Amino acid sequence: MSIVAVGINHKTAPVAVREKISFNPDRLSSALQEMLSAVKCREVAILSTCNRTELYLVQEGDFSSTQQRLVQWLENYHKVPSSTILSSLYWHQDQQAVNHMMRVACGLDSMVLGEPQILGQMKQAYSQAKSAGSMSVIMDRLFQRTFGVAKQVRTETEIGASAVSVAFASVNLAKHIFGSL
Repeated sequence: MSIVAVGINHKTAPVAVREKISFNPDRLSSALQEMLSAVKCREVAILSTCNRTELYLVQEGDFSSTQQRLVQWLENYHKVPSSTILSSLYWHQDQQAVNHMMRVACGLDSMVLGEPQILGQMKQAYSQAKSAGSMSVIMDRLFQRTFGVAKQVRTETEIGASAVSVAFASVNLAKHIFGSL
């Protein structure tokens, strides 16, 4: 048994590809249940935003089998050929998965360093997985610890001191280049 994080984001795929595997919030509960069964994992949470879709799971069996089942499930669920998304997916296992999840929650893996919206989106993914019954002890503890680390990073560093969204950064750049708007 191990923890796996798999995803696609602004660094690995263009918007057109990211849109193909985003999850509709109204169908997320059923997607979580389907994934539990199809991928044969113990626990699962889905983070789906405009810049990323990430699946966090506690797998049963070997990593290679989980990868194959997960790609097949994504292909079937989103009705997108695996060839469209396979090269854009990134995979993390165990400690790397935990580290990745914490980097995301802290805003270290965002288009704009330190953007705070991702933490709220992770909290929403946590709540949805809890409500759907797709999360148990391991993922619950991992998410709780991740939220604690993100809070600590925000309070003990100046990560949020600069531009906190792509729009804000764009306006500031335009002001710098063009002067008065």
